[in-house]
Amino acid sequence: MCLAPNTQVGLSGTKLGCGEGACGTCTVMLSKYDHLQNKIVHFSVTACQVPICSLHHVAVTTVEGIGSTKSRLHPVQERIAKCHGSQCGFCTPGMVMSMYTLLRNQPEPSMEEIEDAVEGNLCRCTGYRPILQGFRTFARDGGCYGGNEDNPNCCMNQKKDHTVILSPSLFNTEKFIPMDSTQEPIFPPELLRLKGAPQKQLRFEGERVTWIQATTLKELLDLKAQLPEAKLVVGNTEIGIEMKFKNKLFPVIVCPAWIPELNSVEHGPEGITFGAACTLSSVEKTLQEAIAKLPAHKTEVFKGVLEQLHWFGGKQVKSVASIGGNIITASPISDLNPVFMACGAKLTIVSRGTSRTIQMDHTFFPGYRKTLVGPEEILLSIEIPYSREGEFFSAFKQASRREDDIAKVTCGMRVLFEPGTTHVKELALCFGGMADRTISALKTTRKQLSHFWNEKLLQEVSADLAEELKLSPDAPGGMVEFRRTLTLSFFFKFYLTVLQKLGQQDSEDKCGRLDPTFASATLLFQKDPPANVQFYQEVPKCHSEEDTVGRPIPHLSATMQASGEAVYCDDMPRYDNELSLRLVTSTRAHAKIKSIDVSEAQKVPGFVCFISADDVPGSNETGIANDETVFAKDKVTCVGHIIGAVVTDTPEHAQRAAQGVKITYEDLPAIITIEDAIKNNSFYGHEVKIEKGDLKKGFSEADHVVAGELYIGGQEHFYLETQCTIAVPKGEAGEMELFVSTQNTMKTQSFVANMLGVPANRIVVRVKRMGGGFGGKETRSTVVSTAVALAAYKTGRPVRCMLDRDEDMLITGGRHPFLARYKVGFMKTGIIVALEVNHYSNAGNTMDLSDGVRKIALFHMDNSYKIPNIRGTGRLCKTNLASNTAFRGFGGPQGMLIAEYWMSEVAVTCGLPAEEVRRKNMYNEGDLTHFNQKLEGFTLPRCWDECLASSQYHARRSEVDKFNRENSWKKRGLCIIPTKFGISFPSHYLNQAGALIHVYTDGSVLLTHGGTEMGQGLHTKMVQVASQALKIPISKIYLSEASTNTVPNATPTAASVSSDINGQAIYEACQTILKRLEPFKKKNPSGSWEDWVKAAYEDPVSLSATGFYYTPNIGYSFETNSGKAYHYFSYGVACSEVEIDCLTGDHKNIRTDIVMDVGCSLNPAIDIGQVEGAFVQGMGLFTMEELHYSPEGSLLTRGPSTYKIPRFGNIPIEFRVSLLRDSPNKKAIYASKAVGEPPLFLAASIFFAIKDAICAARAQHTDHGMKELFRLDSPATPEKIRNACVDKFTTLCVTDVPENCKPWSVRV
Repeated sequence: MCLAPNTQVGLSGTKLGCGEGACGTCTVMLSKYDHLQNKIVHFSVTACQVPICSLHHVAVTTVEGIGSTKSRLHPVQERIAKCHGSQCGFCTPGMVMSMYTLLRNQPEPSMEEIEDAVEGNLCRCTGYRPILQGFRTFARDGGCYGGNEDNPNCCMNQKKDHTVILSPSLFNTEKFIPMDSTQEPIFPPELLRLKGAPQKQLRFEGERVTWIQATTLKELLDLKAQLPEAKLVVGNTEIGIEMKFKNKLFPVIVCPAWIPELNSVEHGPEGITFGAACTLSSVEKTLQEAIAKLPAHKTEVFKGVLEQLHWFGGKQVKSVASIGGNIITASPISDLNPVFMACGAKLTIVSRGTSRTIQMDHTFFPGYRKTLVGPEEILLSIEIPYSREGEFFSAFKQASRREDDIAKVTCGMRVLFEPGTTHVKELALCFGGMADRTISALKTTRKQLSHFWNEKLLQEVSADLAEELKLSPDAPGGMVEFRRTLTLSFFFKFYLTVLQKLGQQDSEDKCGRLDPTFASATLLFQKDPPANVQFYQEVPKCHSEEDTVGRPIPHLSATMQASGEAVYCDDMPRYDNELSLRLVTSTRAHAKIKSIDVSEAQKVPGFVCFISADDVPGSNETGIANDETVFAKDKVTCVGHIIGAVVTDTPEHAQRAAQGVKITYEDLPAIITIEDAIKNNSFYGHEVKIEKGDLKKGFSEADHVVAGELYIGGQEHFYLETQCTIAVPKGEAGEMELFVSTQNTMKTQSFVANMLGVPANRIVVRVKRMGGGFGGKETRSTVVSTAVALAAYKTGRPVRCMLDRDEDMLITGGRHPFLARYKVGFMKTGIIVALEVNHYSNAGNTMDLSDGVRKIALFHMDNSYKIPNIRGTGRLCKTNLASNTAFRGFGGPQGMLIAEYWMSEVAVTCGLPAEEVRRKNMYNEGDLTHFNQKLEGFTLPRCWDECLASSQYHARRSEVDKFNRENSWKKRGLCIIPTKFGISFPSHYLNQAGALIHVYTDGSVLLTHGGTEMGQGLHTKMVQVASQALKIPISKIYLSEASTNTVPNATPTAASVSSDINGQAIYEACQTILKRLEPFKKKNPSGSWEDWVKAAYEDPVSLSATGFYYTPNIGYSFETNSGKAYHYFSYGVACSEVEIDCLTGDHKNIRTDIVMDVGCSLNPAIDIGQVEGAFVQGMGLFTMEELHYSPEGSLLTRGPSTYKIPRFGNIPIEFRVSLLRDSPNKKAIYASKAVGEPPLFLAASIFFAIKDAICAARAQHTDHGMKELFRLDSPATPEKIRNACVDKFTTLCVTDVPENCKPWSVRV
C-alpha cells in the first residue's frame, strides 16, 4: 500500500523506509466498521506491509489527511515540530500517525500508552527524547511531575543561577494548539452505510498473483480443497517479506480476515479460545481483561503470553498480525510457540468435512517451517488454558534489542506440583532458537517428575539442559555458547520465580531457599517513564526578538516534515515518460565474470534495456581514489559489486527483471576479515605513523606494562531515506539535471560528467534535503547516481532509482571495523608514560575515504590524555567487502575507544578509581598533543568538573557499590568519559565554502550555500546567521536547495565544519550587501530594509553577492609530525549508569549526564538535538548494532529485522544535557562550535559502565579462575555481556570448535 498514495493519488507524505514493517516510517491509520464489536475501530499499520486488496471497506488516513501548513496543523504535527522532534524529518510522518491513532482511541493517554504507541517507529537523528517530550504534552497528567523531588523534569527542581540565565525549556507549551477530539475527521458515511450489507467474496487478478477474500468458513474450506497450495494471509507480516525480499511467488493468496469464526473469542471452562485470525492486539487486550477479573492462580499462562506480546513488536504489527499466522508460520524463533507448547494449548484444525482438536506438543512441528496441518486444512482456533492451583508459568525471551526484535532464544516454562506440596507432577520446558523448530526438552523434564523443587533439581536440570540442548559450532544464527547458556539462565530465573511464589522454606530440603540477593533476578524487564532535562544559556532579555542567533528556533522545515509536505528526492512527481532502474549486483566476493545472460529479464513486461560497462560513453573509472568502476568489468571484488542495471517502466518490473539477469562466475580466493588481510599482507599503500618521545625509554621506566587487543565492529548508517537519484536528460549539448540525496554535490557532478564524457558545466546536481546522511551519502551516493545518469543518457528519458533497504545496506558500506593491538606503560600512580597502538581498519574493496579515516583515528588515539612517549600506526586492510566509508566521527570514535579501553585497564591494574586515573592524565591548557598542536581554549576540565557535580558522581558511585553488594544477578556500572574532537577536514583544501545571496526588490532574500541539509539543521542555522548579519527577520529569508549551478565546487557536508565554513561565507556575502546598502541607509536612516533595497535597485546597485571563506593555516605533515591538523577542538564529558542482567546479558541505561562545549550556541535546540542524536547513535555503535557476514563475505544483516539500531526504549531513562556556559569560541562564526560529530563518542560512557558492571559480576564468581583484566569487544551486545559474566552456567556450555569448522558468521 505504501507506493499507492504516492504514485496513484500524489500523496507523498507516507515514506518508505524498509519495506518489511520494522521501521514505522510508512505508518498510516486504518479505520473500519468492526462487525464483531459493532463499532468503528482505528488502528495503525505499516503501509509497506498492507496489501492494497485488503482495504475493501476500509478508510485510510495518511499524514496529509489530518492537517497541513496551508490550512491548519493538527496538534500532533505542531508539537513534534515545535518540540524539536523532527530533524531529517523522514520518520516524522510515521511518528505523527502512530501518535494520532493513539489519540483517536485514547484522547488522554498515559505516558506508558504513548511510549507503547510509538514503539514500532525508528528515528536515526533525534535520539528520541524530543519526540517523547513533545508527545508527553498530550498525557493525561499534562506531563506535570507534581513536585517530585527525585525527578529532574519537575519545574520545581531546575537550576537557578543569578548571573546567567540557564533555561531548561526549549519550547513554550502555552502557545500550542489545544487538542480537541471533536474536530477529527469522521468515518466516511459511504463506508458506514455498507455496515449492514452482506459481504461478498472478492477476487483481484494481478499479473502473477490472484487475491481472494473469503467471507464464510465454508467458502474458505472449499477454496483450500480446490487450491491446497494457496497461502492464507491475514496480516501479511510473513508472506509480504518472503515475496519482497526472498523473491518467492505465491500465485494464489486467500485472505480469511472477514470470517466470523476465525475472529471469535470464547471464554470456556478450560481456557479462552481465539479464532486463528484474531490479531495479536485483540489477544493482548482480551488477556489483559481476563487477568484483571480472574483469580491470580488461573492467569499464570496469560501473563506469560502477555510478557512475550509486550516485546513482540510495535502496534502497527500487532494490529494486523494474527495469532494463527504466528503459529502456522512455524518460525524456529517464534516468541509465542514455545509458550503455547509449554502450556499445552489446544488447536482446532478443520478442512472440508473434517474437524480435529490436538494439543500443541513436541510433535506439532515435524521439521523446519512445517506443522501437522495438512494442505487442505486450516487452523480454526487456539485455546489458551487457564492455569491451575499449584501450577506456575513463565515466559522468557532474549534478543539483541529489548523492543521489537527477533529472539535469539525464547521459551515457555511450566511446572505443576502435587496438591499442597513442592513435588513436581508436570514439568514443561519449551524453547525457540535452539533447533530448526520449537522444541521441548523432554529428556530433561521426564527425569524430574516426582522430584522436589530444590537446589538438587536446579543442578540436575542445568546439567541435563546443557547436555540435551547442544548446538553445533556452525549452527545457523551463531552465538552458540550464548544461546546454550540462555537456556540454563532462563530455567534458573524460572526456578527462583517459582521459589518466590511458593514463599516457603523446608528444613527437609523439599523446597529450596530464596537467597535475598537472588530476588532481583526474578524481576521482569521494566523501564521507567523517561525523564530528561536540557540546560542552555539564554539570550539576554535586553536583546531584540529579531536577534535570532542563540535562540532555540525549531528546524525551519519541521512543520512541513510533520505534515508530509516536505519534498524528498523520491517524493518528486513522476515524469510522464519516466523509467525505473534496478541495480544488478554480484553474489560473489571475488570472482571472474564468465557470462551475463539477460534473456529472462527481457521477457518481463515493461523491460527497456540492460546497461553495463560496455555502455559507458566516457570513463568507467571512478571513485575518490580512481580505483573504482561505475560497473564491474570482467571481475567482481565484493558481494554487492555493481555489474549492471535493468531499466523498465515501473520499480516492480525492474525488480523482477533484475532477478532475471543470470551471471556465471569463476570464483577467486577472497579476503574477508582484518586477520585474513594481515595474514596475506593485503593492504592499501604503506603504514602511516605518528611518533613522539622515546618509546623504549618510556616502557623501561614504567612500573607496569599491559598489552592487549580490541576489536571494534562496523556500523551501518541506516539513514531512513535510502540512496535515491532522478536523472533528467535535457536533450542538448550533453546537459543533464540530477536530483540526488547526497552530501556531496561536487563529486556527484564530476563523477557523472567523467562517466558521460562531458564537461562538468553540463551537469547540474540539485539537493533539496536528505532523510539522513551521517557520512553515508558523502561518496557512496555516487554509485547510484552515475548508474542512473548512464540509463538516462542511453534512453534519453528521465530515470529514477531509490534503493530498497536491503540493497542499500549491501552495496554502500559503513563505518570501518578496527582491530587494535596496544601496549601501554604506566606508573603505579596511574600516570601513563608510554603507549604503542597498531591500528588495522577494514577498508573493503576500494580506498574511498579510508585513508582519511585512518589519519583521524591516529589523531584521536590520545583522546584527552597527555602521553609523553607515544607511537601510533595505521594500516588499511584491502578486503573483498563493499567499500567502507565516512561515518559520523570518521575514525575518531574508534581511536578514542581504544584509548579509553587501555585507560580502564590501567585503572584496574593500579587498583585506583577510573575517574581519578583519567583526570590525572588529562591535558591542561597550553599542552601539546601527540601531533604537536597546542591546546588553546581548553575547556575540558570545566566540562569534567561540571559533569562530576551535576551527575552526583561520587554519591552515586557509593549507591552503585551498595546495589551490587545486595544483588547477585543484577549489577550496575558507572563511568565518566571525556572527549576531545578535532574540527577541520584532514585535507586542507576542503576547508572552504561559498555562498550566494540574492536580495529581491520586495526585500525578500534568497540564500544559497555549499552545504546540504540532512536533518542537522544546517539551513536553519544559516538563515539565522544571515538574519543576524543583515539585521532582518528570518521570515524574510528563504533557502530553497543546494545546487552546483549556484555554488560551484562545494565541499561535502561533512566533518562537522559546515556551520563554521558556510556560515562564515554567508557572513562575508552579507557584508558585501550591507556595504552596498550603506549609502542608502545614511540617506534615509529612519527607512526600512525594503526602502533601502528599493533605493539601491533604482540607483542601480547590484543586490546579489557571493561570499567565500577558507579556514586558515590548516596543514599537517605526518613525515615531520608538525603543522596544524585542526582549527580548534570541541570538548565534552558524559557520565552514564547502567544495569545489566548477568543471566541474560540484557542491559538498561539508567541515566546519562552530558556537559558539552558548543561555544556560544547558534541554536541551542538544534545543538542539543545533535548532542542527543549523536549520543544515541554512538550508543548503537558501542552496545547494539552488529553487522554479520558469512565466511564467504555476504552481508547477513540487511534490514531492521536483523540489524538493530536503538529504539525509544533504549535511551537513558534519565537523559540530562547541559551546554557549557560562557565558552565563546573566537575561531568560528558568532563564537559557536561544531557539534555534529563530537558528542558521538560520549556514548562510550555506556560501554565502559557496562564493563564496570561486568567487573562487579566477575568479582563475585572468583571460583572460576577468571583474570581481573578481560576482553570486551565492541559492540557490547547481550551475547558479549553474558559470556563475560562467567558463572556456573557458562562453564556448563563451553563449546569446542573444530579447526575445520566454518562458522555461521565471521568478525570482519
